[in-house]
Amino acid sequence: MFTSGMRTTRFIAAIVVMTLSSTAAFAQDAMTVVDNYLVAWNAQDATAAANFLAEDARYYDSALGATVKGRVEAKAQVIDSFMNAVPDIYWNLVGSPVVSRQQVTFEWVLGGTNTGAWADGTPATGETFRIFGMSAFTIEGNSVVSQSDYYDALSFYKQLGIM
Repeated sequence: MFTSGMRTTRFIAAIVVMTLSSTAAFAQDAMTVVDNYLVAWNAQDATAAANFLAEDARYYDSALGATVKGRVEAKAQVIDSFMNAVPDIYWNLVGSPVVSRQQVTFEWVLGGTNTGAWADGTPATGETFRIFGMSAFTIEGNSVVSQSDYYDALSFYKQLGIM
């Protein structure tokens, strides 16, 4: 009976270790996808950044109050817009991300100089900006299936000289 109890305890311990290991692996994989996505943004490589998005990705921008659906639309309306308007764009983590399985959330700083027109036709202002915000991602496999960005649009527009 004592041996049977020890076997049960070892079996349960093994299951716990495997579960925790797989959770850590999911978290690491999700963070790796986000890290590589940020590398593409910081290299100003719109195609590489867009390729991290799932074909049916959902991209929410709080300043617009709208969700862009699909990789092609997200590239055109968000990624290309920012990279064309701000060719020296940078997007960096601030602090430590919160990672839970397929979810990654972090604070960031985004900045650069607005030397190109925006996708909506707003002309370049030549102004430099630096804004802080937060993003929440859901990752499946090697793809971003959803991204939500939250930031102070008023500060952004004031720094650009638009407001």
